[in-house]
Amino acid sequence: MHETPVQAASGRRRLGPNTLERTDLGCPEPPPGARVDVVVACHTPTRPIGRAVASLLDGNPEVAVTVVCHNRPAEEIAAAIQPAHREAVRYLEHTDPRPSASGPFNAGMRAARTPWVSIMGSDDRLAAGAVASWLALAEATGAEFVIPRLALGRPTAIVPTPAPRPTRLLAPYLRSRGRRAARVIGRLARTDLVADRLAYRSAPLGLLSVEMLRRTGAHLVEGAKVGGDVSMVTGLFAAVPTAYDAAGPVYLIGEDATDRVTYDVRPMAEQLGFLPGVLTAPWFTSLTAAQRRAVAVKLVRIHVFGAVYYRDREEIWTPAERAALASMCRSLHCAAPGFARVLSRADRALLDACLDPDVPAATLIHRALARRRHGRPETLLTRDPAWLLDREAPLRFMAASLLTKLLPAAPVSSAAGRPTAPDQD
Repeated sequence: MHETPVQAASGRRRLGPNTLERTDLGCPEPPPGARVDVVVACHTPTRPIGRAVASLLDGNPEVAVTVVCHNRPAEEIAAAIQPAHREAVRYLEHTDPRPSASGPFNAGMRAARTPWVSIMGSDDRLAAGAVASWLALAEATGAEFVIPRLALGRPTAIVPTPAPRPTRLLAPYLRSRGRRAARVIGRLARTDLVADRLAYRSAPLGLLSVEMLRRTGAHLVEGAKVGGDVSMVTGLFAAVPTAYDAAGPVYLIGEDATDRVTYDVRPMAEQLGFLPGVLTAPWFTSLTAAQRRAVAVKLVRIHVFGAVYYRDREEIWTPAERAALASMCRSLHCAAPGFARVLSRADRALLDACLDPDVPAATLIHRALARRRHGRPETLLTRDPAWLLDREAPLRFMAASLLTKLLPAAPVSSAAGRPTAPDQD
């Protein structure tokens, strides 16, 4: 995860074959005392990059900000940043032919100037005090990866993933009790891939140790339009100490963008094309059977069923598309035998239809809709009652998700700054 600088043209320093640092714009050196280099990738000045940068510089004094300009001159992106912030940012220019943020994010992470690095979307925001909260949790737990509390669109719309054990939700509330609670926090806040359902978080948002990234070689899959982060993040959850800042200041996911490639309806082999790489990765094949099943349950619930749900027109489901869908589902069964036992009856009915291309497309679409009618017995009960109270089965999973979503924000010490939310809009 490290690139050696090579001198390029005047005003530019080459950091890799596709990445230039602009030494004639902004501030290439991190500010004194910065502990986290936050990498913001941006491919057009029409995105609210100025708002993203402002949320970092105005409320999180521990950060240095790196804006990676993807296939754009840095001057164009810098012009969209408020004048008061423009000169405090480092600008990288990254060129590649792929309409994916993985390339610029990887370039920014490789070029990190501080012990910690974080990535951020150009239409996202960070609440004041969030970075201090992450750093405090990393210090208390020894975590090399701290994942934040997410909100979608507005600060109160908490994203209920991951849905950890209730004890893992207590740790943020103990921080205000000082050093006496440090040992308890360290024990309560460290998370586990299976016990805390970490696989449901796919994006590498939050705090990442630069040393850890270089040691593990973890990186986003470049060129992947969908799922390029799944292997990296799930692999880290399985391998490195991780903590969840379950009640800290939020990372706010913006809803401004109209050009997110993640939301496009594309061929099934492309939409789920990342799955074979996940299921054959060394980190996955080295997991225990329980860990593989937990990952497979998430993959089918979120990625497979999500792909089916958004393909709600029968003409989309050509024989080739049905065959590709069935093949992907069979690969999950082979990689994690028995994973489907914890699914609801409605989920099992949909999975059966996914596996059988002869099931009419109308039935496939109907079952994808039916599994989202929550609260009915079909969405709460498993086929085999023996699995009804499993951690991944609907009853416990939904209860844990609700608890995570309703958790009030924890107090943050004055040293960490006041945890004000991003603008309420």
